[in-house]
Amino acid sequence: MLVQFAPFIAIFAIMYFLILRPQQRRAKDQKALVQGARRGDVVVTSGGLIGKVTKSTDENEVELEIAPNVRVRLARSGIADVRAKGEPVKSEPAKIESAKDAPAKKDA
Repeated sequence: MLVQFAPFIAIFAIMYFLILRPQQRRAKDQKALVQGARRGDVVVTSGGLIGKVTKSTDENEVELEIAPNVRVRLARSGIADVRAKGEPVKSEPAKIESAKDAPAKKDA
């Protein structure tokens, strides 16, 4: 009796390791990528729009800038890919050099 089911068990095991397990891993990686999208990241939506994340409104929504001064709200589940990671937010304000601190330019 067990010998008759052995091929079915072997096929199921092969299917699990070749198809189901890698698919679950890709789904887990995609979910982590979408949840990790933050301000400054360039993303592609599932509809094909490319935009920059300008604000993360909550854990399920982001605000995208798809053109200058054109912003849309998008559910995180609508993000298909993160193309370029933005720069991390700096905790200290940028230091601005004054005119007298800057090195003088020399004409050649």
